[in-house]
Amino acid sequence: MDAYKTINDILVHLFHEIWESEEEAIITEEFRDISNNDMHIIEAIGLGEDSTMSVIAKKLGITAGSLTTSMNSLVKKRYVVRRRSEQDRRVVYISLTEKGRKAYRHHEEFHRQMTNAVIESLEEEEIPVLLKTLDSLSAFFRNRKKDA
Repeated sequence: MDAYKTINDILVHLFHEIWESEEEAIITEEFRDISNNDMHIIEAIGLGEDSTMSVIAKKLGITAGSLTTSMNSLVKKRYVVRRRSEQDRRVVYISLTEKGRKAYRHHEEFHRQMTNAVIESLEEEEIPVLLKTLDSLSAFFRNRKKDA
C-alpha cells in the first residue's frame, strides 16, 4: 500500500464528501431558501452576543464587503437582524432571529452527528493520534493562509 497516495486520495475525497453530505443534511425543506454558505454565515454569527460584520467576516476569512450581499439576503429572509449600537451609531450589530437560531441548531446537530460517528469508531487510545493528525492538518491550512 502506498501511504502517500492513500492519504492524498482520502483527503481530496473527504473534503468533497463532507461538503456534499453537509449540504444534503442541512439544506432541508425547512431551510431550502438558504445555501450551505448561508448556513456557515449563520454558524459564524452564533447564538451568543451580538457580532459585527467585521467579526463575522474575520471568522469566515473574508472581507466585510464580500459578506454584505449574503447578509442582506439573510436579513431579507428573516434569519438575521441588524441593530445599531446605542453608544456608537456607526456600529451595526448582527444577531440571529428565532428562525436563524433554529437553522444554527440544525447545522450544529449535523456537526455533532459527524463528530460522534468518528469518535465512536475509535478505541480510546486512538483518539490522541487522530487529534494530533487533525491538528497538523489544521496547522497546514492556517500556515498556507498566512503565507498567501
